[in-house]
Amino acid sequence: MFYRPADNDHGMPHNPFKAIVSPRPIGWISTLDEGGVANLAPYSFFNALCDTPPMVMFGSTGIKPDQKAGKDSLENIRATGEFAVNIVSYALREPMNQSAASFPATTDEFEAVGLTKADGVAISAPHVGEAPAVLECKLFKIITLPGAANSMVIGEVVGVHIQDDFIVNGRFDVTRYKPLSRLGYMDYAHVEQVFELIKPA
Repeated sequence: MFYRPADNDHGMPHNPFKAIVSPRPIGWISTLDEGGVANLAPYSFFNALCDTPPMVMFGSTGIKPDQKAGKDSLENIRATGEFAVNIVSYALREPMNQSAASFPATTDEFEAVGLTKADGVAISAPHVGEAPAVLECKLFKIITLPGAANSMVIGEVVGVHIQDDFIVNGRFDVTRYKPLSRLGYMDYAHVEQVFELIKPA
């Protein structure tokens, strides 16, 4: 089959785009607003961009009625220039999903879903104490994308937390914490097995 996204004529019950571009890592973004209230929300349009310096991005789509022009995460980053990316393990799937609810901007999702709020080191924004790894980021740029309310947030990683339990033989072992990824529709997956391919010379 072939369809043009602008025409929305795929003929399927649900748009297959997110199922095609999968699996996608989940950026569980934590921020502080100007008044010091913490926010925590998952974003499945998330990935690394480069490693020297390490840069990451996430896409924010849609708006909230209690914000000026976007989601809480986006508005907080505009105001403070900081955010943390909390890596989601399989064990954290339920609180991650609960934090996706549309809470008022004044709600601290750490408290609402029962997670440990750990202090940042290189940034003021807190992070999830239970996360297997955390990337503390300083804002590099926010890019407005086509569409009603689409933005790409790019940050430089200025601090990294890794739980020692997941370091095995000098490697961060993903099979120990089983990173969660987003598929299409309401589907998720987690990593249990890995294999190696050596890049040709």
